[in-house]
Amino acid sequence: MKNYDFIVIGGGIVGLATARQLQLQFNNASVLILEKELRLATHQTGRNSGIIHAGVYYAPRSLKAQFCRAGNIETKAYCNEHGIPFKNTGKLLVATDETDKQNMHDLLERCRLNEIETEILDQKQLNDMEPNVTGVAATWVPSTGIVDYAEVTKKLAEQVVAAEGKIQTNCRVTGLHEAQNIEVSTTQGYFHGRFLVSCAGLHSDRIIQMLGQKPDFKILPFRGEYFQLPGAKSDIVTHPIYPIPNPDLPFLGIHLTPMIDGSLTVGPNATLALAREGYSRWSINLRDMVDMFSYSGLYKLVMKYPQATLNELKNSLYRPGYLKLVNRYCQEVKLQDLLPFPSGVRAQAVRPDGTTLDDFVFVESERALIVGNAPSPAATSAMPIARHICEKVGNLLANQ
Repeated sequence: MKNYDFIVIGGGIVGLATARQLQLQFNNASVLILEKELRLATHQTGRNSGIIHAGVYYAPRSLKAQFCRAGNIETKAYCNEHGIPFKNTGKLLVATDETDKQNMHDLLERCRLNEIETEILDQKQLNDMEPNVTGVAATWVPSTGIVDYAEVTKKLAEQVVAAEGKIQTNCRVTGLHEAQNIEVSTTQGYFHGRFLVSCAGLHSDRIIQMLGQKPDFKILPFRGEYFQLPGAKSDIVTHPIYPIPNPDLPFLGIHLTPMIDGSLTVGPNATLALAREGYSRWSINLRDMVDMFSYSGLYKLVMKYPQATLNELKNSLYRPGYLKLVNRYCQEVKLQDLLPFPSGVRAQAVRPDGTTLDDFVFVESERALIVGNAPSPAATSAMPIARHICEKVGNLLANQ
């Protein structure tokens, strides 16, 4: 059986970017990617709104803030280099009342500290830019863009394979053994490597457990439900339109997003899923449910946000409630316009006390590095994340 220099778990954009960076940083290194699905980018990478984020929301000096700002530039450069379609659309954060305006100014201070270019628009300037959007003011963020991250992942995979890397799909990891090297048990047999990197997203805590460690968090899956507007209304806005987020809640709110294929989507909300890959409200996984409902962090999280939890559940089940959130800033969207569109699931790391992990988290052992928490803006930040991982891997290998 072949021994690899590096084994990477996870065929999303972070896993592929990491595999490619390992090849570049460790010359002639052999790399194997293990992906449990038949295709790459099946989960979080292929089920998001396709935004190239600017980094508006993230705490100054956090990894999210640093990596998102760098990733915004690098993602566009990579797309330009390889002919991947993207648009530098910019984004509007719309304040619909005086409370929003106050929260908007708090966001502007965060943007200043993160060195993100912004412009404040009054009501007339907002209406001139987006006639179908209602608000008392807005923040214009010119560096935001849109792209299909599955296409970026596809190009990274081509580069990995061209450099003699191997991608094994339909190959689920079932066990790990760490000794003189890493032995990975899978549904397609055993693989050996000098070092393991896991970018397993929704299953990151389980990979940590396979290594014999006890993570100080658990992944809770939150389904984000999207709708697509009919073609006749795909041009009612020309920029991504976001509400001003409530600073007391961990999610950003429902937004309008022009997609790179010309369509226009609405979403997502955030409601607890009953499976880690629960893209439908009818998707149930007994193991995932036992994991969630036996975890104290779930109940403490709900108790922190009881009203928001009930509202999200109501709006998931009652479409007019969902629509009302959109109509706060865009009256042009009607109930009949909310057409089916694939949902996504966010992997949210939560500690036992109900605290959500707001930054990227990495867990190390002697021969492994696990990406423990990498929610949005992980797709935008994939290339800086990959460099960060490789720097950590280099340090760990140097100490062996």
